[in-house]
Amino acid sequence: MPTQKSSPARSTVTALTERPSADVVIIGAGINGIATFRDLALNGVDVVLVERDDYVAGASAASSHMVHGGIRYLENGEFRLVQESVHERNALLRLAPHYVRPLRTTIPIFSTFSSLLSAPLKFVGVKGGAKKERGALIIKVGLTIYDTFSRDGGRVPRHQFRSAAASKRELPKLRDDVKWTATYYDASMHDPERLALDVLNDGLAAGSNARAANYVEAVGMTETGGVRMRDVVSGDEFDIAAKLVVNASGPWTDQTNEALGQPSRFMGGTKGSHIVLDHPELLEACNGREIFFEFTDGRIVLIYPLKGRVLVGTTDLAHDMTQPIRCTDEEVDYFFDLVKHVFPSIQVERSQIVFRFSGVRPLPRQDADSTGQISRDYRIEKGERGGVPVLSLVGGKWTTFRALGEQLSDEVMTALGRSRSVSTDGRLIGGAVGYPTTDAERSTWLQQHGSAIGRDRASTLLDRYGTSAESLIARIAAGTDAPLTSAPAYSRLELQHLVETEQVVRLVDVVLRRTSMAFTGAVTSAVLDELADVVGEVLGWDDEQRRAERAAAADYLADHHGVDVDHPQEAR
Repeated sequence: MPTQKSSPARSTVTALTERPSADVVIIGAGINGIATFRDLALNGVDVVLVERDDYVAGASAASSHMVHGGIRYLENGEFRLVQESVHERNALLRLAPHYVRPLRTTIPIFSTFSSLLSAPLKFVGVKGGAKKERGALIIKVGLTIYDTFSRDGGRVPRHQFRSAAASKRELPKLRDDVKWTATYYDASMHDPERLALDVLNDGLAAGSNARAANYVEAVGMTETGGVRMRDVVSGDEFDIAAKLVVNASGPWTDQTNEALGQPSRFMGGTKGSHIVLDHPELLEACNGREIFFEFTDGRIVLIYPLKGRVLVGTTDLAHDMTQPIRCTDEEVDYFFDLVKHVFPSIQVERSQIVFRFSGVRPLPRQDADSTGQISRDYRIEKGERGGVPVLSLVGGKWTTFRALGEQLSDEVMTALGRSRSVSTDGRLIGGAVGYPTTDAERSTWLQQHGSAIGRDRASTLLDRYGTSAESLIARIAAGTDAPLTSAPAYSRLELQHLVETEQVVRLVDVVLRRTSMAFTGAVTSAVLDELADVVGEVLGWDDEQRRAERAAAADYLADHHGVDVDHPQEAR
């Protein structure tokens, strides 16, 4: 990572060093740390959030882009988690409609009675037996129960079963021996990183009691309970006094506790990888819905059309957190096999992979028959260091981030002797405020905001940012703008606005998390060159720094995501 030697101190870091104390310090800005930050900030708590990388750059960046109730958790008897997940899914459809939308999901079924005996045994905890694909009757029972949970909020239709003939009419590329398909609805989250930034900005907007900084690492605690911080960019260290510390560092929770002088063995996360394909035939075969099914090893997997590409995932492998987290060639082969399992006539090649990614789920350490049976629920572990309480979050997932943040905040406020004044349940998130949810409302919004920059451009920005686009539209209307030469879907003023308002520090922040360029395979050598100039102009990088950031971004994409922009034929 290049060092920004001559850059002025970042304002986010200065805000910490000039007032080096807070009631609460949250370590880890994945979605759960951010949600807790928002909740505490809205309740007037003096709270600091720090993240050693960029916001949502860890486990939260490796999701399947779904907001789901967790139908398969029923088999493990996790009814509380399913009920909460469905409630939060339905809520997010209302509270973040700019990023969360209903997702039609179809399960291809190749037997009727399979697993009729083994599934109940698994439910009561009996291990063993050969893995068998779930048959129609078991799936029917599961979906019927799932529908009862989904009544909360009434946001999605009930499931439907279709015969083999009807299934083949809708999905003609399916295997010929398909017996049934079952279709139900969960929700898609097409820009999770941007949703997280909206949650973060809600917290920051609460007032001066809320401060957050990326690229700041918690490296220890003082004897008096202060948290020792290191600015990852400059290398400078400083302390922040805290009344309470929240460890929300996901799969790295044990490592963070070790650094804080409070060793723990809470975590037992599993690695999940995905690939993104530019594959028009497979995209068409999905017919506008996610294909969600059980593979031959018993793992639940997905083929998911998204942003004109096809997302394929996911694995569930034990992982040593001291080792790199990468999507391996063996996992790619696994994905190709699972595509062929349901669409046998469709060929998939490595040249069609435009992006691959991998992350570790922040799961609890647990003795389970398989990684898929490890609980997806969460809990809060209490500790203490130097007289300061340390609360460690164990578990958690995207769908339940709001509820988790509320519960963790309640624990924090109880410890501080405070009471809740604001609830986030029912509170719109970021660009959802004023967001048009009907065709008529959208037409009115575009008429109001599209006159200066064009209706099509306004529509694109509304889809990307929700109503948060209004400030950007005003800026474009008042200035001189032009599309990027290498990536004309984005403009120079748009990129400058993101860099100035969203704590961009590195070039990869823009490529991976402020835009969808990398995910969709739109990053080329020319794109990195142009972005380095645009971002560098805002951040004051000299030519040497621009070259260093461009090179670092290229190396990161190749190493972490299989995207070699300088040697495209060698990647994948």
